[in-house]
Amino acid sequence: MNNQTKYNFQSETKQLLKLMIHSLYSNKEIFLRELISNASDAIDKMRFQLLSCPEDNNQYQDMKIKIILDKKEKKIIISDNGIGMNKQEVINNIGTIANSGTKSFLKSLNPENEKNNQLIGKFGVGFYSSFIVSKKVIIRTRHFKEKKPEKSILWESCGEGEYIISNTSKSENGTDIELYLKENEKDFLENWKIEQIIKKYSDHISVPIEIQEYNTKNKTISWKKINEAQALWTMQKNQITEKKYQNFYKHITKDINNPIIWSHNKIEGTQEYTILLYIPSKSTWDLWNQDNKKNGLKLYVKKVYIMDDADQFLPNYLRFIKGIIDTNDLPLNVSREILQENHITQSLKKSLTKKVLHLIEKLSKEKEKYSIFWKEFGLILKEGIAEDPSNQETIANLLRFTSINSNDIEQKLSLNKYIQNMQEKQEKIYFITAENYKNAKNSPYLEIFKEQKIDVLLLSDRIDEWMMNYLLEFKGKKFQPVNKIDQDLEKIIKKEKKSDFSENEINQFLKITKEILNEKVESVKLSYRLINTPTILITQNNSMSAQMSKLFKDAGQNVPPLKYIFEINPNHELIKKIIQIKDHKKLKTWINILFDQALLAERGSLENPNDFINRINKILINT
Repeated sequence: MNNQTKYNFQSETKQLLKLMIHSLYSNKEIFLRELISNASDAIDKMRFQLLSCPEDNNQYQDMKIKIILDKKEKKIIISDNGIGMNKQEVINNIGTIANSGTKSFLKSLNPENEKNNQLIGKFGVGFYSSFIVSKKVIIRTRHFKEKKPEKSILWESCGEGEYIISNTSKSENGTDIELYLKENEKDFLENWKIEQIIKKYSDHISVPIEIQEYNTKNKTISWKKINEAQALWTMQKNQITEKKYQNFYKHITKDINNPIIWSHNKIEGTQEYTILLYIPSKSTWDLWNQDNKKNGLKLYVKKVYIMDDADQFLPNYLRFIKGIIDTNDLPLNVSREILQENHITQSLKKSLTKKVLHLIEKLSKEKEKYSIFWKEFGLILKEGIAEDPSNQETIANLLRFTSINSNDIEQKLSLNKYIQNMQEKQEKIYFITAENYKNAKNSPYLEIFKEQKIDVLLLSDRIDEWMMNYLLEFKGKKFQPVNKIDQDLEKIIKKEKKSDFSENEINQFLKITKEILNEKVESVKLSYRLINTPTILITQNNSMSAQMSKLFKDAGQNVPPLKYIFEINPNHELIKKIIQIKDHKKLKTWINILFDQALLAERGSLENPNDFINRINKILINT
């Protein structure tokens, strides 16, 4: 070995190795699935590289994964003739954990719960699972561009904090992984055991997997293919078991959980393509990461792997979808730039989007499964209301809400169900947005709706305020925020309007209140939507809401002050008392307190809470 250099693992990698060896995998055989999956990916990448090297295409047919069991040395060798790695790639891929999600997860991990976590596969660090059964691992790899065999790379580690990299000689491109097994892991040196594991986890892989067999009688070596070695999506659906679909999903996603539903279709006509699309049962850490450009689709052209993360075929709000698309209509040398502008791509995107929405519609018929889906991906699906106007009604039909009649924080109510339950004269879908469910549920704006048994959607997700700027109606029913003027509301309110004061006394009080508040409000009027609250603030239908204004301010945007309509409940005991106050100075203090109370209920905060506190203290002192 030449140019031997010793390196230390990153601290996160050391922690991960410790978890691997001592805690994580109760099912040790998973290590073989992970290593076979990595080898298969390397061969897929090599196939793609060969598209630009026609003279080397003779290698294409011979690509395979080989397994050798050496009982004498107590080791397993897993070899592929894929793309291989150069020195820097070995350091990047093996010596470090590049994925920040893994780092964050490890940092927050409670040591007491280590045995309960399910890290492997979630962050694509499956190689390290080899240390569950191995006391030492050696990697020999040669990148396909490296022309000198002696410039191949050797990586060696016992998984205890450091690794060695040196040069070695390797006659062909690809990677060999040698696992020197621990004393209590000798079962993995039996051919039948390895064949059983391959059949269980990797039968679907399109790359042939061969195991070496030794005939003791004739003293000859032969190779036996032990997997189906056919691309799963090219098979007839009636030939594929549910378990095979699940294993294929785990292979392409590195997810340890089963998908919640999938769709496998071959489309023929003006376009020819096959899709195998999955909806996961768990969201990943990076779905909300703005720097993350990954999408779950792998692109194949005429069964040849082209690229991962093909984000041109689905809109961003469906980025949680995983799977493959195999088309006959694109050239083999297609690039991301060509895909972006290609009319075939746009046509496929339109078709795939409809198929995914249809799949989600199918899932929505199963309440328990859809509840899981909504908790994991509901927020992301809501983005589609603004992003995809052409499918807006279909997406809206898939949305789930909670409401005052639901009396449950879990979002289960569909818009169709809301419309079915509407009051006889009700023409609008009422909703309120707030920072959280509790604030929405207890808002004073809901008092008259609760009394009249008119249901109101309670929207408290961070995306809801933005979404409702685009979701204006559903099946002919307009959406109406409860904190804005609504001429139709009084038509369905069955409440007699009466007061203990004369019309003149009321009008005089409203006039004085407007003079005191001056530019703070657009107007002052009586309210008959309030029951237990003295005052509220509402706005015109075409004005920005308080929640949206707050979002813009939080983002550093300049927002013009909102013009409120100050509504007063003349039947509230506090209002009855204040109307009779003759001292203008005292009345002014009370009016400003009422305004601040209403502002606090509307916005959830005050620009100057100290003024509010001082006014209350002044009132308390003089009481």
